[in-house]
Parts: sequence; structure tokens; C-alpha cells
Amino acid sequence: MDSKKNIILFDDEYWSSLLPLTYTRPISELRIGILTIREKWEKHLQGETSYITQDYLSDKFPINITEDNYVINSRLLPDRNIVSLINDLDTKEAIIYEDDLIAARMNNRQFEQLIENNDIDELKGISFNSDQHKIKLIKRPPDIFSLNGEEIQSDFDLITRSRYSKRIPDGVVISDPSNIFIEQSATIHPCHINTSQGPVYIGNQAEIMEGALIRGPFVACDNAVVKMGAKIYGKTTLGPYTKVGGEVSNVVFLGYSNKAHDGYLGNSVIGEWCNLGADTNSSNLKNNYAEIKLWDYNSERFEKTGLTFCGLIMGDHSKAGINTMFNTGTVVGVSCNIFGSGFPRNFIPSFSWGGREGFKTFRPEKAMEIAKVVMARRKKELSDLDKSILQHIFQKSSTYRNWDS
Repeated sequence: MDSKKNIILFDDEYWSSLLPLTYTRPISELRIGILTIREKWEKHLQGETSYITQDYLSDKFPINITEDNYVINSRLLPDRNIVSLINDLDTKEAIIYEDDLIAARMNNRQFEQLIENNDIDELKGISFNSDQHKIKLIKRPPDIFSLNGEEIQSDFDLITRSRYSKRIPDGVVISDPSNIFIEQSATIHPCHINTSQGPVYIGNQAEIMEGALIRGPFVACDNAVVKMGAKIYGKTTLGPYTKVGGEVSNVVFLGYSNKAHDGYLGNSVIGEWCNLGADTNSSNLKNNYAEIKLWDYNSERFEKTGLTFCGLIMGDHSKAGINTMFNTGTVVGVSCNIFGSGFPRNFIPSFSWGGREGFKTFRPEKAMEIAKVVMARRKKELSDLDKSILQHIFQKSSTYRNWDS
């Protein structure tokens, strides 16, 4: 039997444009569709992955170099065509797209030279028809919810192929039973699921409570929960251990986060270990229907998104109190605590505490104390590496907190 491919997923300069979601992870650990980008490549190429990422993340997300390495841009979303091209690469061959390195195959020595010199000229670029071989690269956080519907379909086809779904329980109304896959340990109470617009995947130990209204494409990953009476529109992903109620449309929850009560959230990406209090609402459309601008950490200003619909982008470990209102195109950093009436500012730096009336610095020792308690509820530990990463983010983001602690 052939040994597994050694896949190295590398972050490029767009890592900073995907902040605050990438503050705590490499790009390849972002979830889009059912799987993370890393999980997609492991399944498509039958390989094992490691990372080239920021120095402060590298202890938690290390690199593994062997004598035969497939080096792939972390922002690349796989499909059948690009996977075929990568599988056919010979050593020192590369796929270059618009001057960006997409993928390459190289031995240990060639890889070390690439890292040392940061020079792709020595690689032999293979020719391909960019019209026939569509290259999908995420660049900014809105790409995650914008491409989520396509990726749900792609991942659904990948992970359900040649497998059998659990029988649909009595009392569950399904518009097209062939377009739903239920893992054997999932629980679905009487509810209505419309699969006419896209597939629905229900993961291991996931639960859909009574009276939920769900429209595909939709994903409830392992241990996710849809609360009673929830209204969930398509292109939505609930990452592992996520709990969601109220009304949700085209939202990606990376995992371990809660929006368990009423309130609306649309066209958004929510990191891990976040909590949105009861009746939290986020606008995703301006009253004048104008194009939405979003804070960009790379340019350090608000940039046009090309979108009419864009809601909330929230980094890991952030929380919102009951009745919180987020304006259209709001970016919330890591470890924020937001509360109070009215709309807070639409860029909230990491480690901020407050709301419309003003903010103060959320001290990292207090933020880590809360994170430790929250993670313990899911039998997870805030490791020393996690603490070091959060401390680095606190220092790195200090330039945006222009108030006195």
C-alpha cells in the first residue's frame, strides 16, 4: 500500500486579510462547507497535513518536512480538477496562478531552498487552462460565507459517497430524502427540512430539536444542536458543538459557539468559543442598499466588499450580552465582551470590553480565566500554547485600542 502523501499547507500574505479569524489559527483551519480546508485536502489527497504559518502559531501548528512534499496554498479550495493536477505533479513542478504559488511538489532540499530564498522561479510551472480549471482562493472573511453553499455541496459529495444515511425518523418532513445524510448517532426530532435547494448533512451526535425549520444547503457538524423552533436558511454551517436558535441565514460557525436564543444573524462568520446572548441581532443590509465596507487588517482601513449583504465577522472567544445590536459589516476581534443598548462601533479591536457608550481594555488574564471556564464545559483545556497565542494577540492588537485601560 502506498504511504500517505505529506501535505504542507502554507499561509501567504492574505493571512492578515483574513483576520480576526486567523489570529488563532492558520488559514487551513478555517471551516467552509462541512470540513476545514485542512480536512478537505487530507481527504482529497489521502494525506497527512502540517503547516507553514505565523511564528507565534507554529508551536501549536508545526511543520513536518519529508523527502516528498506536496506544498499547497492554504487559501486554495480543492475540487476534482485541481486535485487531479496536484496528483500528477512531478518533483519540482508547480502550479502558478496570477503570480501566486498554488501548489508544488518538492523534496526536502528543494523545499528548504524555497523557504530560505522565497523564490519560486526555480520551480517548473505546469500549463493549465484557467477557464477549464477554476481556481478558488479565499481572500477575505466574507468569502467564507459567500462560497459556503458551493463547499457544502462539494464536501457532501465527498464524505457521503458510497455510504448509507440513517433512516429518516417518523415525524420529520423531508422534501427530498435523497439529498440528506444523517450520521447514525444523530438525533432528529419532528421538524421540517427542505432539501430542494441543496443538501443537508447531520453529523455524529448532532441534534435537531422539535419544530425546527431548516432549508438546505445546511450542515450540523458533530455534536451541533439546532434549538426548538429555530429558522435556519440555506448556506449555513454549524461547526462542532455549536448551538443555534432563532433566525439564521448564510452563516458559518467555525465551532464551539452558541447563538442559542431568538435574534437574527445573516451573512456572517463566527469564530470558536463565542456566545451571542438572547435577542442579539446583526444587520446584514444597509437601509440604502449600498455596498458594504468592512475593516481590513491588512490595509488598516474599511474596504469595499462588493457585497450588498454582509453581517458580523467575530473572532474566537468573543461574547455579546443580551439585546446586543451589531451594525452592517461589523468586525469583532478576539476575546471581546460587548454589551449595552445601541449599536457599538463597526470595528471592535481584540480584548475590548464595553459597547456604544465606550470601551476599555479587557485584560488578558481575565479573558483567559473566562476562556478556561468556557472550554472546560466542553471538556477542552486552555493549554499553555493557547495562553501564549492569546497573549501575543493582546500585544499585537494594542495599536487598535486607543483608550486607556
